[in-house]
Amino acid sequence: MKISVLGCGRWGSFLAWYFNRIGYDVILWGRESSYKLSSLKNERKNSYVELPDTVKITSSLKQALTLSEDIVIAIDEQNLRALMNNILKSGYRQNNIILSMKGLESKTGKRLSEVVNEFLPETSKVAILCGPGHPSELVQEIPTCMLVDSTTEILKNRIAKEFRSELIQFQIGSDLIGNEIGAAVKNVIGIAAGILDGMGFSSLKGILMVVGIREIAELICDVGGNASSAYGLSCLGDFQSSLFSEHSNSVSYGKAIAQNQKFDKHVPGIGTAHAITMLIEHHDLQLPLLYQLGRILNHETDCRSIINFLIT
Repeated sequence: MKISVLGCGRWGSFLAWYFNRIGYDVILWGRESSYKLSSLKNERKNSYVELPDTVKITSSLKQALTLSEDIVIAIDEQNLRALMNNILKSGYRQNNIILSMKGLESKTGKRLSEVVNEFLPETSKVAILCGPGHPSELVQEIPTCMLVDSTTEILKNRIAKEFRSELIQFQIGSDLIGNEIGAAVKNVIGIAAGILDGMGFSSLKGILMVVGIREIAELICDVGGNASSAYGLSCLGDFQSSLFSEHSNSVSYGKAIAQNQKFDKHVPGIGTAHAITMLIEHHDLQLPLLYQLGRILNHETDCRSIINFLIT
């Protein structure tokens, strides 16, 4: 079995390690200018995983597309459109595109599968992977269950069967819209959780969870999904990892902005928050918590406003 992983950051490098572990012939791609790729080539490891010599590492997108029918993408979600342009230029070969990334495109408010479908001749070639899991825990043999979804039954059933192991089991979803929205927006709630931690109001996380999951369910309905998906693995099932885990970049970023500190790691919830604010304003949606968070991240109000909102 062969598979290509595009993206050599925390999650992409873990996926390359994981697929190699379960028996795949793996190629890991990164941009030629990426210091992460250079480090992996030279040292075969980063802060999360150590890659065996059997994992090929390349900056040739054409080589990655040629190796496998399945292309797993794990990059900054706001760079997906540019990557898809490069995939077409580099020789797209009817590959299946499997998105293991979470977010909404900030400029358009589109789900990531919608962005991909703008470039593919067949919409049946797209699937998503989401759900709870941090590389730091998985490499310590702490198991988890994730979710795979697609509009194509054959594709998602095959992925769930072929990607599973004793370390990661896969549940099969039935609501691509709802699961994509839930997976994306819970990272925005994670930023709010970090703000509460940073301001010394962690006890309000229970209220945050109640209000947050309700608004996510409402947003899913507004865009044509099933509200119950908010309570599945893609969203509520990932709240521990996104709102409480020390490994969550969303939480760490929320703490940083609450304490006026810098944070230089990728936070998918930032672009998603801007996308949600745009959707709320354009469609007159009633999602006050998410709107307030968008205003905080856009520097239109201070972090204290989220405390006042939750307690009133």
